[in-house]
Amino acid sequence: MVRLTKAEEQIMQVLWKLESAFVKDVIGELPLPKPAYNTVSTIIRILEKKKFVSYKSHGKSHEYFALVSKAEYRKNQFGGFVRNYFENSYKSLASFFTNEENLSLEELVEIQSLIEKEIEKKKNNK
Repeated sequence: MVRLTKAEEQIMQVLWKLESAFVKDVIGELPLPKPAYNTVSTIIRILEKKKFVSYKSHGKSHEYFALVSKAEYRKNQFGGFVRNYFENSYKSLASFFTNEENLSLEELVEIQSLIEKEIEKKKNNK
């Protein structure tokens, strides 16, 4: 799956949030300063060519919706991130977060709990 530009990701975030939207609706969700209508329209057409977005016609206007889910995009991009920056090692990633990100005790306990639950699931699926 292709990596989106920052502007394309920003538009996709809005479409994922709204589920479907006209260009004016997308603009309404973007932070100030608001981009021009034509700019947003162009980015959406690029996303359409990349097969991330499609539309329903309503006369002369189009209602856009995502073809790629946020979860699917996140999973794909995160896998590439781990591959490119952590030698494909989730252990290295976890080590980075625990050592470099100054996590609170609460956050570490929460992560530990999530990991323990996942370990139990794996043990029960054997």
